Amino acid sequence: MKQKKCPQCKNLISITAPTCLYCGRPNKFVTNKYVKRKWDRENKNDNLNNLKILISKKTLFFIIIIIIIILLISLYK
Repeated sequence: MKQKKCPQCKNLISITAPTCLYCGRPNKFVTNKYVKRKWDRENKNDNLNNLKILISKKTLFFIIIIIIIILLISLYK
């Protein structure tokens, strides 16, 4: 298990530890990876929800257009 010195309290901590066990200082590298991974996951979920909304809006638009066309055709007969 690799260890490094905490810049704040100078105690040895694990490289994979999210924070220093002694002073609580965040481990920059672990925190960066965590934030990027979490942001990417949330961003993908947001993009998926936006796509669902966009598809539903397009579908609704086409249904309304078809209904209007059917009404216009029935009025002219």
